[in-house]
Amino acid sequence: MKQLGKFHRTAVAVASVALVVLSGCRVGPNYVQPTVPPAPPAFKETPSNWKQATPQDQLPKGKWWEIYGDEKLNSLEEKIAVSNQTLKVSYHQYMSAREVVRQARSQFFPALAVQPSGSRNQLSQNRPNFNTLTPSQYSDIALTGDISYEVDLWGQVRRTVESAQENAQASAGDLENVSLSLHSELAVDYFSLRGLDLQKQLLDATVIDFEKALQLTQRRYRGGVASDVDVAQAETQLETTRAQAIETGVARAQFEHAIAVLTGETASTFSITPSPLAATPPEIPLGVPSELLERRPDIAAAERRVASANAQIGVAIAAYYPQISLSAAGGFESAAIGTLIQGPSALWSVGGSAVQTVLDGGRRRAVTQQARDNHEATVASYRENVLEAFQQVEDNLAALRLLEQELTTQQVAVASARRSVDLSTTRYKRGITTYLEVLTAQSTALSNERTAADLMTRRMTASVQLIKALGGGWDRSQLPKM
Repeated sequence: MKQLGKFHRTAVAVASVALVVLSGCRVGPNYVQPTVPPAPPAFKETPSNWKQATPQDQLPKGKWWEIYGDEKLNSLEEKIAVSNQTLKVSYHQYMSAREVVRQARSQFFPALAVQPSGSRNQLSQNRPNFNTLTPSQYSDIALTGDISYEVDLWGQVRRTVESAQENAQASAGDLENVSLSLHSELAVDYFSLRGLDLQKQLLDATVIDFEKALQLTQRRYRGGVASDVDVAQAETQLETTRAQAIETGVARAQFEHAIAVLTGETASTFSITPSPLAATPPEIPLGVPSELLERRPDIAAAERRVASANAQIGVAIAAYYPQISLSAAGGFESAAIGTLIQGPSALWSVGGSAVQTVLDGGRRRAVTQQARDNHEATVASYRENVLEAFQQVEDNLAALRLLEQELTTQQVAVASARRSVDLSTTRYKRGITTYLEVLTAQSTALSNERTAADLMTRRMTASVQLIKALGGGWDRSQLPKM
């Protein structure tokens, strides 16, 4: 039992030494967040009638789409978190990254193995040095265990854990970015579909007007006032418009099927009741440009990858230093089970080793330089993400501002085109002009009305893209702690 107590004290001493060295040095550079171009005091393309957001005036956290006040859109967006398969892929990739952190942390602790064994042996009587006093048959029962620990004297394990933690946080940012992209894609598809419903409503109403125009030319033809050419032109315009109305159904069906996939439903069983677009873009709280780096999950993920790459430099540098391992083994061995757990049956050993690579043909230098180069690449990628983020915000702010101006001008053109149709039709009825003038006015009016409808759709989709560019109400404080 004294031997057993001695083994126990030795194992405790080994564990104590291991805990002490955990607080040792860590080689490699400590992480410093890369610098980025300074943020301007305000966004350049902000519409003049928009106000800056106050801290209490932000996008809804998580459910940013509720800013549009569309119940159908809200119900569709809710399905993404439950049923979208792309989001599930990203979620499980994030969970996998969390397990990598646990794997890395396991190296902080000693590895313990237990090995029970038992055997019955028959010795050869023709073996060298055969002794008749030694039994030819015997039993060997053992219950042993060993503990081993690689001392993290230079911080290789800690840098590995640090790198895994940063990668896991980057994966969490990726997950949020995928979620933001999917939700914004659904909103864009939804408003595009509603825009096509508006186009269809417009074309259907125009078909009714053109049917009346055809009836007018037919009556005038039968009365000998109009020519057969007028009738043919009216029929051509009517059928062309009918074809355009049918054509909108092709694009609408594609958007409807895309929404089905986004919500995790089968396109064959999914449908959305037609409802023309009538909404206008809401006023979106912008905040200040300096907040953008905190509100974009893709930027947060890129910055975390820089931190992970920085930790990998420390892992590579640690290879220049000796690897120190401690080990201890002990247990019991006896020929009979009844005497197995006894003092005389105890056995133990303790030891340590150190390995220092002397010559590796430049491998460690190459690995270290590779880690440094990878770090520089991730820094450049991070800075590029920041620049692109500001570009995307400014692009969509400019789109909203200019599309609003264009729509205002276009609505004037629509009103003028409708008035031109009324005047041309009156002139045609009085025999002052040919039907070609009416035809031209009607075509111009329809083109202007469709352009106005398209501008309404583009404004809505630009507002969605702006919310996406602003991070969708997310901020980096939502990154999980690892």
